[in-house]
Amino acid sequence: MKEKEFEKKHDHREHHHHDGHRDGEFLSVKDLTVEYTSGKQVVHAVNGISFDIKRGHSLGIVGESGCGKSTVAKAILRILPDHGARIAGGEIWYKGRDLVSEPEKRMEHIRGAEISMIFQDPMTALNPVKKIIDQISSVIRLHNPGMTKKEAEEQGIKMLRRVGIGEDRVRDYPHQFSGGMQQRVEVAIGLSCNPDLLLADEPTTALDVTIQAQVLDLIRDLMREKGTTLLLITHNLGIVAEMCDDVAVFYGGEIVEYGSKREIFKNPSHPYTIGLFGAVPSLTGEGERLKPVEGIMPDPSDLPLGCKFHTRCPYATEACSEGEVPVVQLGGTHYCQCHNIEAVKAAQEKEAAK
Repeated sequence: MKEKEFEKKHDHREHHHHDGHRDGEFLSVKDLTVEYTSGKQVVHAVNGISFDIKRGHSLGIVGESGCGKSTVAKAILRILPDHGARIAGGEIWYKGRDLVSEPEKRMEHIRGAEISMIFQDPMTALNPVKKIIDQISSVIRLHNPGMTKKEAEEQGIKMLRRVGIGEDRVRDYPHQFSGGMQQRVEVAIGLSCNPDLLLADEPTTALDVTIQAQVLDLIRDLMREKGTTLLLITHNLGIVAEMCDDVAVFYGGEIVEYGSKREIFKNPSHPYTIGLFGAVPSLTGEGERLKPVEGIMPDPSDLPLGCKFHTRCPYATEACSEGEVPVVQLGGTHYCQCHNIEAVKAAQEKEAAK
């Protein structure tokens, strides 16, 4: 949501205030802004977002491709491209330290051991010239210096087995695996060091339903056994319903709606959030047509003024195309960034009454 407004609105909450990082806040992202530069073009990928995750809890970030979801995870892990990408503003407080200003040497120790990431595209994340077992065992040994190569391989084989890859395949190369099998390897590597914080970027996209369920169970086991904290990036609201405590709805590099899972699912209030739910098939529906969100995501190098969603919004008025967008508190931890919240609510109630 808007930088200062979002901070102000969250000040009263038990776990979110300006000095939260000093009082044991596990992960606190404040006013984060990330830009990509290509020639004279500036891509505004993330625009002043703020959120907290308590230790052992889970936050789901949902939204269409290109809205800035993956950039947030890469900024937390400080793995944005060296050229053309920068954290232009904000803070990322993790266990009392601001990761934005941490030395690279310190980040090398944090990555993998404390904060781990399951990448969206295993084709580019895996090393094509190294065997699968070598890739996972090298990660395990890097963060367990006293471990022998044999012990690391045994631990790697055990983790690969948990994601459905048998011992007979562990000495194969990535190109010998299907996309779904590569994704399983990625999940195994991400979970192999029992991280304190897991950043999962569309972790089940390439997987069939059975393996998807196994992977989600594995992540849930890790959270229960090790107290792992989860930041889950997805466009699948079903997975959010199953895995997350809180939800942040992203659009145009901003959080347009934020709240607990119950608040968001019971009372979606931003026109974009309502649109996302309208595009999900219902088991109880009577064959009604799905309602896609009309139009396309705006170009992040040329974002519209005012509300970023107004070019696609059925409730948009002239006020939506200029100035700051108010952040409306809807009760509890539920917030929505919208000019016409009452009109949207009235239209929803009218629709429900039909």
